[in-house]
Amino acid sequence: MNTPAAVPASFGSRAAQAVRTLTPGYFALTMASGIISVGLELEGFHELSVALLAVCAVSFVVILALSLFRLFRFPAAMRRDFLDPARAFGFFTFIAGANVLGVRLGMAGWQGTTAGLLSVAVLAWLVLGYVVPWTAVLGRDERPVVKDANGSWFIWCVASQSVSVAAASVEPLAGPDWRPALALVAVVAWSVGLILYAAVGVFVSLRLMTYPIRPEDLRPQYFVSMGAMAISVLAGARIVEMAGAPMVDVTRGLVAGASVVFWSFASWLFPVLIAAGWWRHIIHRVPLSYEPGLWSVIFPLGMYAVAGIYLGRADHLPVVAGIGRAELWLAVAAYLATLVAMLWHLWTTLVRPRRQS
Repeated sequence: MNTPAAVPASFGSRAAQAVRTLTPGYFALTMASGIISVGLELEGFHELSVALLAVCAVSFVVILALSLFRLFRFPAAMRRDFLDPARAFGFFTFIAGANVLGVRLGMAGWQGTTAGLLSVAVLAWLVLGYVVPWTAVLGRDERPVVKDANGSWFIWCVASQSVSVAAASVEPLAGPDWRPALALVAVVAWSVGLILYAAVGVFVSLRLMTYPIRPEDLRPQYFVSMGAMAISVLAGARIVEMAGAPMVDVTRGLVAGASVVFWSFASWLFPVLIAAGWWRHIIHRVPLSYEPGLWSVIFPLGMYAVAGIYLGRADHLPVVAGIGRAELWLAVAAYLATLVAMLWHLWTTLVRPRRQS
């Protein structure tokens, strides 16, 4: 005898549940849409770029509104996220998402909006940069802390480098009184991002070498390690292009050379992460289904492409630029596949949920 199909909950209750469990890292959708839009605009595909810019802007507004609603409607759930090392660092995607959107809008002539989003992002960077590590890691009684290190921690580095990219983007159009300050912000954020990358890299490496690695542990967020390195390259290339300022003049040569080294390391990481995905999904047959963390794969793919294009132009490296252009289309294909998967996921879980027997 068949069990009667369960009656789905109302749309309102499903929506409330979705907001309550909303991952803090969902701004990675904004980041992925924005950076691929930047790459398409650089390559002259204006219509496609504008379409992704629209997705970037709409997703930023919608996710921000849902996050604020969640803060007031489900404060306990938000508090648990700040205490969870696996989710807390996802809050940094808000900073990176705001800056990626700002940079793309700046390319469209909305420099004032870029500066406004940068101001918000810098404030959030200063606050979250101290709050999140304390609540999720240092302030916890549970030890050892290193067992909780994971790929999402690299988003802290991405947020820092996004501040550098946005500051460097605004600097050429700012007045002479603001340029030294923006140069200072760009170089300091770039430097902090690199130090954070080294620290997080040590913690994550210790976690991988000290504790057993299950296929379920290698989640998509580990791709952020490559994205953090790639955005460091992009930030460095933008700093190299900045107008003369004391902070830029004393670091330009160092930044230019370091950016080439970082691009090389990001390129080395690429097959390593692909091999990890093969080990997880092909060898150990972990199902590949939609999850918000997949946007943490798409953003690094787009960022690697844009970083290569920018670095090739800034340092006159045509081979690097060519690799970036070719890889951009891999990022576009992965983006479209993930976008379709997300829409289908929303349709089958929120709008028209399938009845369970």
